[in-house]
Amino acid sequence: MTWEEVTSITKQADFNCNGKLDYNKFCELYLSTRERCCKAARARLDTDPRLRQQHLGNQTETVPEGITLPVSKPSPRGCRRPGHKLPKGDSRAPSRPLSAQSSKASSSTTVTVAASSSRNTKLIIEPDTMKEWQCAQSRGCFYLEENGEIISHKYRLHLPQRSALCITIKPFSIPQAQGKPCPWLSVDTALFILKENETQENLQLVSFTEFQDKEIFGWRGELGAGVYWLLPFTTGCRLRKGKTQIAGEAKLVWRDEDGELALTKEFRAALLDVFETIDLDGNGLLSLEEYNFFELRTSGEKCDQEAWAVCKENFEMKKNELTRQGFLDLNLMEANDQDGDPWDLWVTLLSLGYNRALEMTEACPFVIDICAERCKPRIRAIALEAGGSQLSRALCRSVVNKGEAKGLGGSESIFIHTYRSGSRITSVIENKSENKVIIHVNNEQSKNCLNNRGLTVFAVEVAPKSMMVSQHVMALNEQEEWIYSCVHSLVC
Repeated sequence: MTWEEVTSITKQADFNCNGKLDYNKFCELYLSTRERCCKAARARLDTDPRLRQQHLGNQTETVPEGITLPVSKPSPRGCRRPGHKLPKGDSRAPSRPLSAQSSKASSSTTVTVAASSSRNTKLIIEPDTMKEWQCAQSRGCFYLEENGEIISHKYRLHLPQRSALCITIKPFSIPQAQGKPCPWLSVDTALFILKENETQENLQLVSFTEFQDKEIFGWRGELGAGVYWLLPFTTGCRLRKGKTQIAGEAKLVWRDEDGELALTKEFRAALLDVFETIDLDGNGLLSLEEYNFFELRTSGEKCDQEAWAVCKENFEMKKNELTRQGFLDLNLMEANDQDGDPWDLWVTLLSLGYNRALEMTEACPFVIDICAERCKPRIRAIALEAGGSQLSRALCRSVVNKGEAKGLGGSESIFIHTYRSGSRITSVIENKSENKVIIHVNNEQSKNCLNNRGLTVFAVEVAPKSMMVSQHVMALNEQEEWIYSCVHSLVC
């Protein structure tokens, strides 16, 4: 504090003790004021849904049936530190920010990561030992919704027999985009492997791609015969809404000397990039199934067999699949239907993650590779949607299984699980108590970090008997050392 601030406090009647600061009284008033501020903040959150969504977690994961949590003895209210007082005459700097210090239970975690070390954890692919393995591949894409939610393709993997496998996922470098800025190449990716049992709702976490080699995230192991789900995941640390202002809007169509509409060179290039992204099997053609994922994303509707037959009559196809030229002509027809008005074309581009400068800034195409030693794996995209409870449950369970657990201030009912996987650190809050809790999260002492919430200080509300992700954290600049330093404190 400055000398002027100290003087102004000393002169206040509440703390003035013959011209000196009544330290005990000051501390008592400070803590009581903090409590009132917390209550006022909670009241504002309860009455403002948008503010609540921004500052409080909204991806609670209830503990699934069949997983019994240990019986917790004290309730969250019993996590207070009795008789906690500030020491007198201690001039040392506090070990954590004042905003995290209170009579409530808290837990501090610090992880230091050397420059670039997060991008090389293990060699995933060994060409010499895997050259005889049978492989399958599929492309896909993460799309950023208007509300910040991320959706992606989901996959079903079929293995006819038990086999050793290598499964990898990485951002997809579009051939046509070479030489142009590709911001999605720095986006983190992961893949969760779940075993399908009797029903699709009953999915069991098997493992996830915890190893990293540069931009590749992978897993190696052995799986039995059966059907598995592959759920792609990205933290949202780097795939997020941008604030960059676009100078001007790109032109999509123009009229030639005969007055005929044509696609501009820039728009054609963007459409060819889109084609590569939605061509999931990479064969240079769009099947009806692949095209329908495109339609669902851009219009919310599917193309039926009858409409596909009309496309076959009017646009170039091979083996009942749409060619690149056919895809370009289809978009030109849409422009002609609107007499050159590009509004519908922009709706398509914006829904696919492009901005008005025809840059893909809110999407991340990726590619999944699967190699099996003893059989031919088969992979098929089955949905394009948010990860939902299945992904949330798998993510929480992976952190709890692999991470370090700390009780909140010695609590036996509230735990903070922290796990580092490759280039990311994830923390999960587990609430074993019978009461809802609100946890204050403070990252003010972290250095060279960014998190998926975009906030340094925030609060997380966790329902009784549930788990939820507190935050994902990554390096802002991987070429420099980064320090994750976080304090979780119980608010109520």
